[in-house]
Amino acid sequence: MNGNEDITGDPGVSVFGSNEQREIDVDVARYVALARLTLAREQVVGTCEMSLIFCDEDAISRLNEQYMDSKGPTDVLAFPVDDDIVGSGRNPDNGGRGPGTPSEDDEIPTLIGDVYVCPTVAQAACEEHNCTFDEEIGLLVVHGTLHLLNYDHYEIDERKEMRAREQAILTEFFRLYPVAADE
Repeated sequence: MNGNEDITGDPGVSVFGSNEQREIDVDVARYVALARLTLAREQVVGTCEMSLIFCDEDAISRLNEQYMDSKGPTDVLAFPVDDDIVGSGRNPDNGGRGPGTPSEDDEIPTLIGDVYVCPTVAQAACEEHNCTFDEEIGLLVVHGTLHLLNYDHYEIDERKEMRAREQAILTEFFRLYPVAADE
C-alpha cells in the first residue's frame, strides 16, 4: 500500500479474525483487511462488528447441515445477525450523531454477522477456478461479507451486481496489497 489511500473506512467498524483450523496456513490479518475494505467500499459506518472465521471441513460441514440443510463441507457461509441493521450502501442511522461525530464510549456495537471460510475447500477449488489460493480465499471473504450486507445471487441481475462488486473490490485490494513474491 502506498500510504496515500484510506481503505480502513469508519474507525467504528471492527472486523475480528480467527483461524480455527490447522490444515492450511492463512494470513488472517490480510483477509481482515480485505473484509474491512469491503465494508468501507459499501459505506458501512457507525459502531459495528463482524467476524471472519477460518475453519476446518468438519466445522463448516456441521454449520452447513444445521443452518443450510445441506450435507458436507462448503467453501463459505455467511450469517447476518439482522438483515435490517446493515444494508448495502451507506447506513447513516448506524450510530453516532452525524458525519464525523465520535461514537459514545458506552455505545453498543451493531453486530453485522459472521463469515466462515474453509481453506481446504477453497484450496481444492483453485485448479477448477484457475486461480491462486490467495485469489480464491479473497473472493470468498468478499463474497461472504457482501452476503452480510444483503447482496444475493439467486436472480441474474443480483448475480451480475454482486460479481461486479466482488471484482471491483478484489481488483483494488490486490493492487494495494499484492501477494509477496515467495507465495
